[in-house]
Amino acid sequence: MADNKAKRGGADRALIALTEKYEVAYWSKKFKVTPAKLKYAVKKVGRSAKKVEDYIKLQKHRASDKSRIALGEAYEVRYWSKKFKITPARLKAAVAAAGHSSKKVEAYLAAKKAAKKGKKAVKKTAKKTVKRKKAA
Repeated sequence: MADNKAKRGGADRALIALTEKYEVAYWSKKFKVTPAKLKYAVKKVGRSAKKVEDYIKLQKHRASDKSRIALGEAYEVRYWSKKFKITPARLKAAVAAAGHSSKKVEAYLAAKKAAKKGKKAVKKTAKKTVKRKKAA
């Protein structure tokens, strides 16, 4: 949409003019958001239609499912790695094994941790019995 009627080139079409009511209506409908959300997005990232579209998609994605782990988003990998106190590689392996649900991944990691503790306990008791046999 052109905000300057004299300029009708491609560069002008890629910008959102909040001063024009018809542009606000057009872009709000195109991005499926309210005019208030469109105005907030423009103030946040600038007038570029591409940047506004990316920002709105990101906000919709964040709000849609907070319990789902999206490995394609770097910020989510960082967040969940920090939350579960594991490396990103271990997080990716856990998601591959348990699925994208954060609850399932958490349960999977807890089960692995419990199994690991069980193995350590078995090893300690085995070492004690070996020491006892050598002492006898």
